Amino acid sequence: MNSRIIVEVHALQNVPPSNINRDDTGTPKTAFYGGVRRARVSSQAWKRATRTFFTNLLDPGELGVRSKRVAELLAGRITALDPSINEKEAWALAAETVQTATNSKIEIPERKAKEAKKNGDAAPAPESSYLMFLSAGQLDGLARLAVEGAADIKAFFKDKDNKTRAKAIANTRHSVDIALFGRMVADSADLNVDAAAQVAHALSVHRVENESDYFTAVDDRNTAAEPGAGMIGTIDFNSATLYRYAALDVDALTRNLGQGLREDEDTTTPVRRAVEAFVHGFLASLPTGKINTFGNHTLPDAAIVTLRTTRPISYVSAFEEPVTAGQSGGHMTAACTRLAQYIPAIEAAYGDEDSTQTWTLRIGPATTALDTIGIQIPKLATLVDTVATAVADRLGKRG
Repeated sequence: MNSRIIVEVHALQNVPPSNINRDDTGTPKTAFYGGVRRARVSSQAWKRATRTFFTNLLDPGELGVRSKRVAELLAGRITALDPSINEKEAWALAAETVQTATNSKIEIPERKAKEAKKNGDAAPAPESSYLMFLSAGQLDGLARLAVEGAADIKAFFKDKDNKTRAKAIANTRHSVDIALFGRMVADSADLNVDAAAQVAHALSVHRVENESDYFTAVDDRNTAAEPGAGMIGTIDFNSATLYRYAALDVDALTRNLGQGLREDEDTTTPVRRAVEAFVHGFLASLPTGKINTFGNHTLPDAAIVTLRTTRPISYVSAFEEPVTAGQSGGHMTAACTRLAQYIPAIEAAYGDEDSTQTWTLRIGPATTALDTIGIQIPKLATLVDTVATAVADRLGKRG
């Protein structure tokens, strides 16, 4: 019997005039699908939004930090453990510890060093040459190790056992966000973490053309003799009904989290919390590009969560033929109707009815076609709890 546990999240979301994810020219990202141009929000943008939303759902100790300034971050923990160590000493300890743990060079960027010297400033903190993703637990463990070897950190890490300890700390007790979204350590491939979650590029279910807003700004100090604008410009935008999709491999998530973030908890507890955070965060988050300009704060009108044992299945093919607006306008009604027809067909052909569970959260009359899909759930909190409970039950049955 196939024992995989896959959680899928599907959503239909209206986004009014906005530019939440733009390309290098400032234009909203698009893609051709089904022969027409669609609005697109990159998977990276929505993963970032989801990970940022985790701060509302999880304790900081369950999360990680991704930064080039990892030595400065670790140094703060070192001085907190031993206040007799000054900032510069802590920087040196942190740099040596991170280098040992990850094989990455941690040094003061040449540009910053020259700029500090030119301005007569103190030397800045050393940095990694690329973004480094470490969990709070890993940083705490490395800080304790650095303090232990503070008397002579280079000699301390020449000891093979201490070097092995540093590497082990950097590769155990991964945070929820590292376990979900993975980690790449360029100089130490054995520290890489394969992501348990996959997030698709969100696509509009219909054809989209970008538009341009011409704007002016008035100088508050202009007099009647100076009636012109103080500034003029343009902002590109579009509006869309998006189909969003993500899949979570619970087995990979369990491996990444290991035995849990705390020693005193059941082994399924961290997995359950991670599933809750992912489902909630993915549905409730929103990329913030140009958010102050457009105020496009929306949530999905419809969300479908599927728990299955077969390979992940996106429903995006339901929209390969673009949806057209209804007689009075709007795409949501037609999109929900299309999904309500497509889901039973593909599940009958490829799914496993005995092992698949589906729940639907929907609002408004435009989504009534989805009443036939899965078990209807009235609130996001209930949906999140229901899915996480089902995952924990399946894990528990494995023993």
